[in-house]
Amino acid sequence: MSLNGKSQIPEILKNYQSELLSNWLQEQLGAGIRSDLIKETQLREECKEFLGLLTQAVQSGNLTNIQASEWREVREMLASISRIRGQKGFTPTETATFIFSFKQPLFARLRQEFAQDSTALIEETWLATTVLDKLGLWTTENYQKVREQVIIRQQEELMELSTPVVKLWDGILALPIIGTLDSARTQIVMESLLQRIVETGAEVAIIDITGVPTVDTLTAQHLLKTITAARLMGADCIISGIRPQIAQTIVYLGVDLQDVVTKASLADAFALALKRTGLTITRPQNR
Repeated sequence: MSLNGKSQIPEILKNYQSELLSNWLQEQLGAGIRSDLIKETQLREECKEFLGLLTQAVQSGNLTNIQASEWREVREMLASISRIRGQKGFTPTETATFIFSFKQPLFARLRQEFAQDSTALIEETWLATTVLDKLGLWTTENYQKVREQVIIRQQEELMELSTPVVKLWDGILALPIIGTLDSARTQIVMESLLQRIVETGAEVAIIDITGVPTVDTLTAQHLLKTITAARLMGADCIISGIRPQIAQTIVYLGVDLQDVVTKASLADAFALALKRTGLTITRPQNR
């Protein structure tokens, strides 16, 4: 630090920007940056923009509070980089390396500047470490938020795909459920089923739970909610796929399914649905 106690890092960033940029870029390329996900020209532009914003931010003398207004553009850029890299498939380590790899060029410059002043070197190195660590954590946190959003969106899409409503016959729909039925999925199931009932004018809806591993009290309640909603739309419901283990569990839990028609298999439920709609299945007699 200078005699007045102010950090020399702002001046170093300003005076040696070109050198720091070149060394920083080489540091990242040497670490094995994903060339299939980002081109060197794009990486150079990102580094150049960040270094310019960093240099501008530290001119105020604030190197400890990156939440201050003078750091807003730096935070926004890092958030943007985290979002783009998270969507492209960069790992958390690869994303954080963008910031942490800047330590080596900056520390090397500090050693040259304060070669004759070990005390100042230690203080400036610690200050640089602090600010870069905070920026690295900010980048990682934003990356994590993006990845969580991607995972949530994928889960929602998978839930929608895993609850298809199939038209088996005129007036007959089937909803095969695979996996656990929780509150969030029940809402999607209900919306999908009701929408298809409106579109097709179905009279009977078969809810097949062959692929549901277990049925507990909560799952049964979700099923009853779906059945009630379908009835309000004018469609009777049949639950199929009642295996012996599930039947025993339902009885043990004391779940009241007396008003709900159940069948052991989807085929049995379909045959009953055809009968309810006034249709019958006959086998052609051999000549």
